[in-house]
Amino acid sequence: MTKNKYFFPLVMVTSLFFMWGFVHNLDPILIPHLKKSFSLTNLQSSLVDSSVFIAYLLMALPAGYLMKRFGYKAGIITGLLLFAVGSFLFIPAANTQLYEFFLAALFVIACGLTILETAANPYVSLLGDPATATRRLNFAQSFNGLAATLAPIIGARIILTKGYPDAELNAMSESARQAALASEASSVKGPYLILGSIILIVAIIFYFIRLPEIEESSEKTESKNVFHALRHKHLSWAVAAQFFYVGAQVCVFSFFILYAVDVAGLDKVIAANYLGWGCGLAFMIGRFFGVFLMRYMLPERLLALYSLICIALSLIAVFVSGMPAVYAVVGIAFFMSVMFPTIFSLGIKGLGRDTKFGSSLIVMSIVGGAILPPLFGYISDITGDIRYGHLVSLLCFAVVLAFALTGHKIVKPRTV
Repeated sequence: MTKNKYFFPLVMVTSLFFMWGFVHNLDPILIPHLKKSFSLTNLQSSLVDSSVFIAYLLMALPAGYLMKRFGYKAGIITGLLLFAVGSFLFIPAANTQLYEFFLAALFVIACGLTILETAANPYVSLLGDPATATRRLNFAQSFNGLAATLAPIIGARIILTKGYPDAELNAMSESARQAALASEASSVKGPYLILGSIILIVAIIFYFIRLPEIEESSEKTESKNVFHALRHKHLSWAVAAQFFYVGAQVCVFSFFILYAVDVAGLDKVIAANYLGWGCGLAFMIGRFFGVFLMRYMLPERLLALYSLICIALSLIAVFVSGMPAVYAVVGIAFFMSVMFPTIFSLGIKGLGRDTKFGSSLIVMSIVGGAILPPLFGYISDITGDIRYGHLVSLLCFAVVLAFALTGHKIVKPRTV
């Protein structure tokens, strides 16, 4: 009976993982598209990621307070509404032809995604048997992997194919060239209008359905504040590990097209195919395979093994050229696939009434996706070789390895 009670809410909340995964994985398409449209450097184009992931730092705590006061359902609906508004803002952004407006629209979307992730990740973990929380969250996150497969393939054909070849642009007068680039920038209006409309409909559906409000613990003592939650040592480690993991994931996905073009000489649309059918599909399969392996292997041990493999593949991405380097980055996508949900579930394990604030802190750490990609872009620009940017990825996976080996262990906090 309990399983039946949780089934439909679990299906609906799991659908959110696909939705935010889809919009996140349009960013690697936006980066080369806007880079060309506005003649940006690698560092400037990385501001697409910064504008998205800075929202996680600014909005995660308000999201936690929102859910503590009004519950998970209110958080989900609020997040969806902001998601839709940000998508609709792409229309005036394209009309004004201002790069800053695009960044602002992405920031609003990300504010909505922050609230959604702060609500949905712990909700899925708590919606059922605690013993299978990590597997359940990995399963839900697998649909994020499905989105990572489809978004680049669909987005490339809607957005990247609308542009002019470089040779044709170079032959134009300056005024004609600027007009052509402005026309390219406008190609995003249709996709984001459709996306915003779908998200608005989903928000309406969530308004009318019933979601059970889950009680995290039978403890009588309320969590005092976010700093009270940090008394849990393994939560502090999880915040650090998630900061570096998300930074690595964003570097791998967002710079993949530029990386594949520079290192292997691929066409942008072909590179987008490798991003979707390669990285995206590998990411999705890796999540489902990880769920299977966790039936026989402790999550922290699998996390440690996968971290070691990602470190080795990052070395290949730095020092090898051609298609082998591209395949190494695809391999990273497979082996990093289980990291986010595994770090998350291990980080909030045993928090009791601190769970909502703990969830907010881990979601805040997603700001690593705003800080580390510009470092990737900066290293690429100053060295003139995008491969060296993956030194950032290597560092990130080393931190995740440390969390998997020792940081995840629960130490009873001191009473405060």
